[in-house]
Amino acid sequence: MKQSHAFTRLVPSVVTIAAVLVSFGLLAWAMRVLPLGTAYTVWTGIGAIGAFVLGVAMLGEPLTPLRAGAALLIVAGLVLMKIASPT
Repeated sequence: MKQSHAFTRLVPSVVTIAAVLVSFGLLAWAMRVLPLGTAYTVWTGIGAIGAFVLGVAMLGEPLTPLRAGAALLIVAGLVLMKIASPT
């Protein structure tokens, strides 16, 4: 979304909209078998980690040990949330 410059650039805007649609579709699919809280938590966490990785890989954001550790804690929380899910 950042590369779309507030949706003023066509290609990044189309990519952003397509990614949002795919993301919502995957959330809806996950909610068919997972409880709402688990599905939404995992969906949000994957988005956060994805944004972090893309920011570091494509936008030159710093990868410090503390930021990497925080990302790993998010992933650990997602794994624990899925393990704790009754499904």
